[in-house]
Formats: sequence, structure tokens, C-alpha cells
Amino acid sequence: MNRILLFLILLGSMFSSRLTAGNPLIPTVYSADPSAHVWPGDERIWVYASHDQPGTNTHDTMLSYHAFSSSDLVNWTDYGVILHLKDVKWAISHMWAIDCVQLDGKYVLVYCAIEKGTGIFRTGLATSTRPEGPFTDTGFIQGVEQGQDPSLFVDADGTPYLFWGSGGRCHGAQLTADLRAAVPQTHVELTAQLPDVFEGPWVHRYQGKYYLSYPGLPNRRWPENMYYATADKPLGPYVAQGKFIPEFAGRAGTNHGSIVNYKGAWYAFHHSAWVSDGKSEVRNLMCDVLTYEDDGRIHSIVPSREGVAAGGAKPAPSRVTVQLEAENGPAACGELGTTFVATERPGYSGAGYVTGFNQRYAYVSLMAQSAQARQARLVVRYAASAGDKLNKIMVNNRLIPGPNTPPGDYQKCFPFPATETWRELDVGIVQLREGDNYIRIYAFEGGIDIDTVRLEPVDP
Repeated sequence: MNRILLFLILLGSMFSSRLTAGNPLIPTVYSADPSAHVWPGDERIWVYASHDQPGTNTHDTMLSYHAFSSSDLVNWTDYGVILHLKDVKWAISHMWAIDCVQLDGKYVLVYCAIEKGTGIFRTGLATSTRPEGPFTDTGFIQGVEQGQDPSLFVDADGTPYLFWGSGGRCHGAQLTADLRAAVPQTHVELTAQLPDVFEGPWVHRYQGKYYLSYPGLPNRRWPENMYYATADKPLGPYVAQGKFIPEFAGRAGTNHGSIVNYKGAWYAFHHSAWVSDGKSEVRNLMCDVLTYEDDGRIHSIVPSREGVAAGGAKPAPSRVTVQLEAENGPAACGELGTTFVATERPGYSGAGYVTGFNQRYAYVSLMAQSAQARQARLVVRYAASAGDKLNKIMVNNRLIPGPNTPPGDYQKCFPFPATETWRELDVGIVQLREGDNYIRIYAFEGGIDIDTVRLEPVDP
């Protein structure tokens, strides 16, 4: 009896710790390789990450990227797919680690993929006028061979430097001002300066020194640990300083991350396999406080279940809201069916809204990804200025009946009350499945404009 009681206590303790944990940082979608940034004039922190397909046993299935933002490191917005392989004409596979920079009023996604015809990893560029995308591919950087796991560091004088590495090698080079090519004669191989280096370099600056952090293989054996080295110049030479995230319980075979200062504190973003219970091909984002010794050395990090918080918030379970801009549907694996994007009605979010629901069954469809089957609250931001309208909302091929829909009603329409300004329609709790989830709003009586679709967390 005592053994049974002890088992139940331990089980309850484990379950409780998961409910109250601030790590994993983003438990709702499988993501890895976080690149964290704070953009000028924006109080939020932004994280750009690769995406792992649920149920996979390989990294060959990585096809897209996500963006996340938060103002306190506890409450997060997931903007869905911001760039997909289907929209990169030169690439055929392996959309792995990414970074992002701000240049000339635009946001530039720096990513990697395997080129069609050559099988070579290239470092691609994609641009957007908004930090959440969607991003449009503009080709790959010239003069960079096997450009896997790129990161782009812009120094205080505005000079851009690209770092990349894979298979036990690490490289760096200065880029042209437009980021389109490596500057001849600036390429350096940093491998010999970085013990156990394998891939994924990231550079940040602290107290006048340049810190290059990277995943390495101790004694050439998996799993990866996180190491760092320091230098007086961006391209080195670098002096090895050791590990700052050694192996830890629940780690994935890989690790990869970024280091950033946000609201006066330093944070290390990385990934683990905590959500998937150790399945290394389906990873989740993590974040831990990073601190320095007086001499600049980084304290070793043991990932914390408590997690992090900023701006006066307290560490708490991450709350992730998926916000899908209707006008971004085609770029994010959705579709516009005879509808179109407009900007005439003021007050919309993002870059516009979707209109044209004047033909029965005209639609907008949006795709949201989920690591595991779960429930969420569906909220639609819309306008309908010509009287109450009945239209249809479908989630994963199932119509959502309106609150007063008679039992057995075939049409299962949902009422959109008239409103001259944008209004939020609480559709209720919906069931999401593991993987890709498709939300379709389509016309029955028409007369609506759709701005955003949100999936809000449901408290346990």
C-alpha cells in the first residue's frame, strides 16, 4: 500500500510540474532552431523557428517556418506558417535553421534549403514588410557553398556578417550591403578554433566582445551540447570558452539556438524534446536566463521547468494564441476561393482583409499546425454591415453549427450579427488534431469581410 501511495504522489508531482512549467516555451507546435530578435521601435521579442512535422522520424520532412512574438515571454502569439517550401522555386527539400534581420525598412528571413538539381544546401533570402510575414523568397546568397544553418550578425557599424556550418565545420564571411553575396576574400573557416563544433553558429556582442555559440559533439558523439567562444572581431580569431548548455534530461539529439538581451536581461533560446517525451525528430522551443561572470564567461545553464518572464510578469505556463491573418491564407497553406484581399475598410490588422463573399460558397481557408491533438477557442474578427448574415465555418471538414442551429439541420449555418466596425465572433471550443488543421469560412448569405482567425488557449 505504501509503494502504491508513493507512486501516486510521484505521478501527481510529475503531472503538476508539467501543468505549471514555463518550459517548454512553445508547447503547442513542434519547432526548433529559434532565432530571437528585438526590433527597433517594437517592445515585443520575436522568435523565428523551423517546424517539425508530428509523427515523423526524420528531419527530411521540415518544410516551413513559424514566427512567434511576446511582450513578457509568457503570453505568445504564433503567426502560423510564414514561408513554405512550395513557394521557394529553387529549393526541393530540407528547410532547416533560419535567422531574420531588419534592412531598409523590410524584414529579411535568412534560411537554408537544398537546391534543385545540385543537392547543395543554399542560404536563401525572403522579405516582408511586416515582422510576422508572410515572406516572399528572393533567391539565395551568392558565394556561399553548403550554406546550412545560417545566422546573420549586423555589427554596430552596420556591417553584415553571415555565419553557417554543418557536418563538423563552421564558416563566416562579410556580406554585401544588400545581403545578396559574400564579399570576396572575407570568407574564413573557423572550424579549428571551435572545439567539437558541428553546426548552427550564432554571434552576439557583450561588453565589446563577440561571442560565437554553437552546437557541438563532445568526443564526436551525440547528443549535441551548446558551446561558445569569444573574439575581438566578428570573424575572429576565436578563443574557445567551453560549454554553456551541457547535456540535460529530455534533450533532443540536436540543439541549436540564439542569445539575446530583452528588457535588460539576457536569455538563451534553444530546443529540446520535452513535449514529445524524448522523440528527437519532433522538438520544442525552450528559453532560459543567461548570466555572465564578471570576466565575461557564461554561467552553465540547466534548463528550468519554471521557465522565464519579462516586463514584470512572473514565470508561468506559456499561453500560445495562434493568429492567422485572412489575407495571408495562400502563403500559409490556405486558399482564397473567388474571394480577394482588400484594404478599403479601416481598422483591419495585418496587411488587409478578405472580402468578396457575394457568391454562395466563396471562401477563405487557413491552416494552423498543432503538435498534438488539443482543444482551442476559435474567434473570428469580421465585419458585416448589411444586416445579420448566416454563413458557414468548417474545421477539418466538420461544420460548426451556430448556437441556435436546430438538431439535424443539414446546412449548419453560423450567424454573423451585423456590425459597421470590426467585431469578434466567439465560435466556441473546437477540436484540433495533431498536425495540419484547416479552417474554412464560406458564404451562404455572404455580406461579410474576414480580418483574422484566432485559436486561443483553453485553460485546463
